[in-house]
Amino acid sequence: MPLIFAIETSCDETSAAVYYTKKRKVLSNVTYSQIDHHKQFGGVVPEIASRSQLEKITPIVQCALKEAQVSLDDIDAIAVTKTPGLPGSLLVGVCFAKALAFGAKKKLIGINHLEAHAFSPLLEHNVPFPHLCLTASGGHTSLYLVQGFGSYKFIAQTLDDAAGEAFDKVAKMMGLGYPGGPIIEHLAREAEFKDFYNYPRGKKDRKDFSFSGLKTAVLYDLVKKNAYDMAKKQFLKPHNQTLKKEVASSLLVCIADIFTQKIKIALKNYPQAKAVTMAGGVACNKYIKQRLTQLCERQGIQFFAPSPKYCTDNAAMIALVGAYKFQQGKFDTFDLDIFE
Repeated sequence: MPLIFAIETSCDETSAAVYYTKKRKVLSNVTYSQIDHHKQFGGVVPEIASRSQLEKITPIVQCALKEAQVSLDDIDAIAVTKTPGLPGSLLVGVCFAKALAFGAKKKLIGINHLEAHAFSPLLEHNVPFPHLCLTASGGHTSLYLVQGFGSYKFIAQTLDDAAGEAFDKVAKMMGLGYPGGPIIEHLAREAEFKDFYNYPRGKKDRKDFSFSGLKTAVLYDLVKKNAYDMAKKQFLKPHNQTLKKEVASSLLVCIADIFTQKIKIALKNYPQAKAVTMAGGVACNKYIKQRLTQLCERQGIQFFAPSPKYCTDNAAMIALVGAYKFQQGKFDTFDLDIFE
């Protein structure tokens, strides 16, 4: 059974992993996060991200091989994220993987980053097929019907912004820092996850997601409360912790409501679904996972989500997809390019 080495550099994480297909075991998963580099800007700066990828990829790859106690000679194939993502960051990973594969005479497998997220819950759980998978992060929000390894049907996506972006942008409005998701959840917990402002949920019968209107609603609500200066893009009440907690709590409850609403619609349209999974950075949010668990319990099905280390961008999920593509004989040539 193949031993897969994988590289993930789609955004601001540099990650490498080794996956042993026979035992379905992650032998190593080493990830370097650039959060500290981007905090001062309130979001990811592409040029900084790609430069950091160049600096970190060699030691991360070496560390992943060492931790797994294998060498390139032991590896059967090299998988790498090819799309979607930041062009500069993707190029670092793809070029590095191609050079490794060419030099070591190994098979090369290009991986779709979103497909890897969709299958990441299977790294730790025996999830039955078919099932619904919600992927949510700062860059994407999508819903799939997963029918088997490598077989999935797109159901819905965000029409504008991603859920994680809504957390980050609202946190930036209130000067809370980056990334916004963990900070928003912390403040919402202190407000006991109550809905104070009833932000818009969108049309209940629409299958797709939308979060740009929600961000705008929060912005104008803060303006009405004389808490935000649009000209200076500045939160005017930095010491008003009560307001911050109420906004954070209302935002989180609203997004959780949107998720449960859309999954309810999908379960009606796809009654064959035996479970629901959630993946991506937003899947680290305990409140949202609790809400989805409760929904699934009412529907008589199970809910699964990866551990936090497999929710954010990581190479283990790339290796998992690489493993079943290896078994299906789906390889790439050295002409592999980003966004293919």
